[in-house]
Amino acid sequence: MNVVQGIAAALTPLGLLWTVLIIGVATFLHELAHYALARRQGVAVHSFSVGMGPVLLRRQWRGTEWRLSLLPIGGYVEIDGMAPEEDGQGGYRQPTRGFAALPVWGKVAILLAGPLTNLLLAIGLMTVAFSSQGVAVPDRARIEEVVPGSRAQTLDLRVGDVITAIDGQDIPETATVGGRTVAGWEGVRDVLTKDGPHTFTVVRDGQPRDVLFDWTPTVNGERQLLGIRYAPDVQPVSVGAAFIRAWQVTGEAVPQVIQSFAGLFQRFFTLDLSRDENVSGPIGTAEIVSRAAAVSPWALVQVAILLNLSLAFFNLIPIPGLDGGRIVLAFVGALRGRPLTFQQEQAINFAGFAFVMLLMAFVVVRDVSRFF
Repeated sequence: MNVVQGIAAALTPLGLLWTVLIIGVATFLHELAHYALARRQGVAVHSFSVGMGPVLLRRQWRGTEWRLSLLPIGGYVEIDGMAPEEDGQGGYRQPTRGFAALPVWGKVAILLAGPLTNLLLAIGLMTVAFSSQGVAVPDRARIEEVVPGSRAQTLDLRVGDVITAIDGQDIPETATVGGRTVAGWEGVRDVLTKDGPHTFTVVRDGQPRDVLFDWTPTVNGERQLLGIRYAPDVQPVSVGAAFIRAWQVTGEAVPQVIQSFAGLFQRFFTLDLSRDENVSGPIGTAEIVSRAAAVSPWALVQVAILLNLSLAFFNLIPIPGLDGGRIVLAFVGALRGRPLTFQQEQAINFAGFAFVMLLMAFVVVRDVSRFF
């Protein structure tokens, strides 16, 4: 199987369609928030594009040219006074109207609007998911499937059984598996790597019972399987409780996202192409969406939540060219009492843009390299 065949096997037409739709909606709302905050402050918006590249359709409405572009990857808004303007002599100068004329808080409001919209969209989707599907309980593992003829079936483990303790110890909220800190319910697989007698305490129809068994992880070099598929137990919650939990999950995600981006930058500067489960490129993202599309609509909702959180946090990184970098430049200008010169801002933004492009190229190369 060559590289092209490997990539094609990992993706599905339905998965690609959902990838374009999820990313398209997230980007559209991101740019729409920039547009809305600019117009709210009386700043003109020259163009709003859904997609990138050559323009397929265009229409003038309310002083803005609305465009549909060829490549369904993102979009952009052209806000008056944000980019350098021609000086009439073949050169460029720093703008003095529109965005450039706003006070620092007005500029920050426009720039923050996009990431905050993605953040609020993720929280909204989490609220819907939690109130409809329940909230995962990290210290309880629910058995979702028992393989016919497996060891689990002979032990009378059943679908719906909830494992609450292992070897006489309650399942903790967090556990360390393979050097990673994970939710406690994932520790079930860890005990199955250890020889000896084990006990699962399971709750069935509200009654606890102990399941005792002797276990040998490998026989003649072959890994043994208990024969269960499990997931965290879920607890029904109200919409209000689901909303509160969504904010809690978002807060808990912040250090994990920072760590993921820090790892990506470290791999970029060391040219480490090894696979990183925490950060995916476009192919990896489409592969994840393809798998989610084959599972359930709620799996797609979870992917949409992760993509919106990633888009929000990535855009807040203080790299010139991203929203976070522009916010830093706005504060620098306010502290100096005057904006940066055209040459200074151009050099900074060019360096930031070049870095982001190289980072994206690195992620794509790493994405493709795993198919070799």
